[in-house]
Amino acid sequence: MPTARESLLDAAGTALAGRPWPLVRMIDVAAVAGVSRQTLYNEFGSKDGLARALVRREADAYLAGVDRALKEAGIEAVAEWTVTAAGSSALVRAVLTGCWGERLPAPALAGVPSSSTVPAQRRADGPLPGPGDLVKLVRERAAATFRSAGRPRAEADHLARDCELAVRLALSCLLAPEAEGGVARLVRDALTHRRTGAAVI
Repeated sequence: MPTARESLLDAAGTALAGRPWPLVRMIDVAAVAGVSRQTLYNEFGSKDGLARALVRREADAYLAGVDRALKEAGIEAVAEWTVTAAGSSALVRAVLTGCWGERLPAPALAGVPSSSTVPAQRRADGPLPGPGDLVKLVRERAAATFRSAGRPRAEADHLARDCELAVRLALSCLLAPEAEGGVARLVRDALTHRRTGAAVI
């Protein structure tokens, strides 16, 4: 069962799907979640606080999906997840690419002063990840995953670099979609060339 905070974020996400962020009203988000507007303000502090929490949640969900993909299927799956996540969430796409449209909230990535007593909101009020930060986090998570699977450090670091390359290729596919074979084939080909040292012309 979702927490009250998650229900409020779900309500904000639903509101955002139906109208541009500047037209989303706090009272409407509270009503959809079945709480008072004061409860919403107590949890997030302001509309900007709500936006920051929404962006933080989407970034965290993307990274959780990266962890699952790494553990279950490997590097190509991380690339596929990146394209899928960005395709299903405009906020994930914006966080991954840095391209924020007028319909979306675009909170400053730098941290903001926080007086919130809610730990999750204090975290959301901290710095938000930009595209480069997310790619770095993916690489770090990949290295940790491969090391925990017993790979030697040098090999784990090499595979983590491969994972970073895969994510960067996936991000390029968001801007120029790969029609034939999808992102997994593109990643497979690129990593094969990288590992064999074959010249790519």
